[in-house]
Amino acid sequence: MTNGLFVGMVTLDLVYLTKNLPSSNQKVVASDYTVAAGGPATNAAVTFSYLGNQAVILGVVGKHPITELIRRDLETYRVEIFDLDSTTPEPPPVSSIMVTQGSGDRAVISLNATKMQASRDQLPIDILSGIDIVMIDGHQMAIGREIAQLAKTNNITVVIDGGSWKPGFETILPFVDYAICSANFYPPGCDNSEEVITYLTEAGVPHIAITQGDKPIKYYSLGISDQLLIPPISTVDTLGAGDVFHGAFCHYILRENFTDALNAATKIASSSCQFFGTRQWMQGERENN
Repeated sequence: MTNGLFVGMVTLDLVYLTKNLPSSNQKVVASDYTVAAGGPATNAAVTFSYLGNQAVILGVVGKHPITELIRRDLETYRVEIFDLDSTTPEPPPVSSIMVTQGSGDRAVISLNATKMQASRDQLPIDILSGIDIVMIDGHQMAIGREIAQLAKTNNITVVIDGGSWKPGFETILPFVDYAICSANFYPPGCDNSEEVITYLTEAGVPHIAITQGDKPIKYYSLGISDQLLIPPISTVDTLGAGDVFHGAFCHYILRENFTDALNAATKIASSSCQFFGTRQWMQGERENN
């Protein structure tokens, strides 16, 4: 069993399945709904745990009553929480998400982690003891920078989830082994994927992948550029697919080379898109095996 530390945002996700999105002043009735802990690092940690590893999520949860829903969900999926501010009475970020039936597209309204930032002095000295891989989503930038530096010193693999550019990422990049980014990740001065890859390589990142939904993944690895095709599927819900991809990549990169890990993670993420919500795909995987 390998051990992963996932650094970033912890939310509560309220997800509704609807035929269409409401227009102004309109109410719509959902055909299904689900409630789960969420956030890029959190969903990646759940996936990593599901694949047979030990996952720890490092973020701010606090003691507001609704955090019990987060704790119960992560306990179910054997994800340990290291709470950077267990005494805060503030509610955690809550996301309201509507998934469109038929297309699988989603609309999200959320409060990110800007009000739940922790400082480096809240980290225990032994936080990386026994850890094999670290994934950072950028929502706890000061903590992420400190963790990345410590991981690099201790020869621990560092992965970033580049969902979107966040100020401060430039201070983490020199310590990163794998940058797995979305098509919406644009560092300063970058307008296309080629410029993003150039920016990241100049920052010292040796392995880079840019996901593009159902379009091929562009990747760069130690001077070699290529693309990986995405298998065609019948999409039900794309919510959390990128997070699942990151968690699966963290599992496979400790066992496979870069391209094989990307391919394996793609299959897991594609499978997750055939189920509603961020958890049902795991039940579906068990039934199919």
